[in-house]
Amino acid sequence: MALFIFTKAISEGKKVPVFNGGEMKRDFTYIDDIVDGVLAALDKPPETKETPPHRIFNLGNTHSEDLMDFIRLIEQELGQKADIEMQDMQAGDVCETFADINQTTEQLGYRPKTRIAEGIPHFIAWYRNFYGV
Repeated sequence: MALFIFTKAISEGKKVPVFNGGEMKRDFTYIDDIVDGVLAALDKPPETKETPPHRIFNLGNTHSEDLMDFIRLIEQELGQKADIEMQDMQAGDVCETFADINQTTEQLGYRPKTRIAEGIPHFIAWYRNFYGV
């Protein structure tokens, strides 16, 4: 969601709220990698009668990215500078997210493939085409 929100704001010249003075890290995951994980989970039937029919699998990229680097990549791809509005940390937020996908990799063979440096350009190209920007 952050990629969409930031891309829209930057391309429209609107302010981009950045919390905790930009001192944030996030485990961004490209949509194709999420779809691969969901499909792998759907294709994985319970292994035994004792295995619950519903299981929880964590999908993510396992690599925390610096939020300001993330924004710089979007700016670079759009060819526009973000109008950043630094804000305090939001209540209930965390400084860093990181997906532990060990169980998901073990049980589903899930391995995200798309690095942020290739995912952002793919997304921006889609965004421009879809919205005619």
